[in-house]
Amino acid sequence: MSRRTGKRSKTKRWLVRFPRALPVGIFLLVAAITILSIFAIERSETQRANAQLSSRTTAISSALERRANASSAYLRAGAALLASVGDIEPDQFRRFVSELRLDADYRGADGIGWAMVVRPGGVAAFNQLLAEASPVPAELYPLPSGEQPFSVPVTFLHPDTERNRRALGYDMFSERVRREAMQEAERTARPTASGKVVLVQEGGGEAPGFLIYMPVFEAAPGGRRLRGFIYSPFNAQDFLSSALELEDAGHYGVQLFYGSAAEENRLASTSIADGQASDSTSQQVTIANAPFVLQVSRADSGVLSGLSMATLIFGLLVASLLMLVVRMLTQQAMEDEASLVWFEEQASIRNSLTRELNHRVKNTLANVLSIIALTRRRAEDVNDFADGLDGRIRALSATHDLLTKSDWGTTPVAAVIQAELRPYAQDSEHTVESAGPDVELAPNDALSLGLAVHELATNAAKYGALSQPGGNVSVTWELVEPELVRVRWVESGGPPVPQDRGRGFGTDLIERVVASELRNPVKLEFPEEGVRCELMIPVREPTEFAIRASKAKALKRLKTSDLEG
Repeated sequence: MSRRTGKRSKTKRWLVRFPRALPVGIFLLVAAITILSIFAIERSETQRANAQLSSRTTAISSALERRANASSAYLRAGAALLASVGDIEPDQFRRFVSELRLDADYRGADGIGWAMVVRPGGVAAFNQLLAEASPVPAELYPLPSGEQPFSVPVTFLHPDTERNRRALGYDMFSERVRREAMQEAERTARPTASGKVVLVQEGGGEAPGFLIYMPVFEAAPGGRRLRGFIYSPFNAQDFLSSALELEDAGHYGVQLFYGSAAEENRLASTSIADGQASDSTSQQVTIANAPFVLQVSRADSGVLSGLSMATLIFGLLVASLLMLVVRMLTQQAMEDEASLVWFEEQASIRNSLTRELNHRVKNTLANVLSIIALTRRRAEDVNDFADGLDGRIRALSATHDLLTKSDWGTTPVAAVIQAELRPYAQDSEHTVESAGPDVELAPNDALSLGLAVHELATNAAKYGALSQPGGNVSVTWELVEPELVRVRWVESGGPPVPQDRGRGFGTDLIERVVASELRNPVKLEFPEEGVRCELMIPVREPTEFAIRASKAKALKRLKTSDLEG
């Protein structure tokens, strides 16, 4: 059997060896694959989103350049016209602007203006011109300090709105950012955008903007001379919004900077509708010969994409289902293995059943032969012999019944004593008491105890405390050591015990047969008030004889052995 068991233990399936770890391992494996899949999906989604972000950035920058190029084209056309005429009259300039047929918002600009060059000594003449042409009182400001070669005040600005009238007469050459842009435009003779400024039209506001200047020259001896600038002022936010009408920003955030993407250089921005920005991309944009930076950001929803969520849910469902299936398989495998172990144990028990029964029968027959011999020696006739033998055989039978009920396992001391004293316990003329802890005895020891109690009870019924009313028998037991129990028999209330009596069969049986079986001396006393007996019984493990052991116990042993292994 051990060889077969050893062979099977080497070929145990993983399901039996790891009943808990294997389902959890499969769940974790599928969960890990799901997480890797989600990671790959999210990475792909991020790459796709970044590609869309880059494409959207290019499209928006193209829209910005188209807006700026359209304004630059108008300014080039205006510069060519103004360079070919003499004095520039207000009506003439207004007619020129109207003939351009600009749309209602001037493509994101505040309009188109003319700023003539006013050299030293020409301030009074300019103020006179402005007084005649302007619908509101205006004059050049701030007055020239003498450190600049000339002034470039706003002369005309169309459309004629309350907002634009605030700029009339303002010397743009007096401010550094505007001056640098005009000087660059004069040098290159091309439309040139200024840096970040706050337009005079804002009336003290803080909304940033910029201007695009186109120089106008006139012929002069030895070359050409700067006549002035035709320009367009832009509110940066309006300019960005007009460009986004061509290319919708969608769920992206857009920011426009001058020069570099620093907070102090930001001109305009649009917010992200769906959360905080996660990734962004920047692109250089050239607007009217000046460097601008466009930064586009995409929203971070903070959750997984739809495909990732579906993959996660599906993966967890599959992992849970596989774990459940494997758990069921491991449970079935363990039950099958337990059944094999149980059948093997039962086969082994059946093989040893004959040997066990022979051993039990030999012990019982030895006890019976001893009882017969002692009974015959004390009997006076055949009837006396038969009666004595009958009672003692019945005592063995009662204890055998208890052992049979426990499958020849351990038997409680209380059960053995109650079985032998039951015929006397129901008699109301005397009392029978028994008390003690729960102690289990091996089969042979239980037989010996039952035989001893039977002899004591029979003697008490004939001659002792159970032979007359008012008698009392007390049987108590206690553990004196973990493997030894003391049983005390005490009689009281019966007739006085004669002190000149002879040895009887019960005394011989208890002191010889029972003491030999228990391997401990028996203390038997006969004081006048009643018989006393003290038995020392070993508490021994019984021989394994579980012919009807349950499969559940086999399964429990299998689990325990697997965990220990």
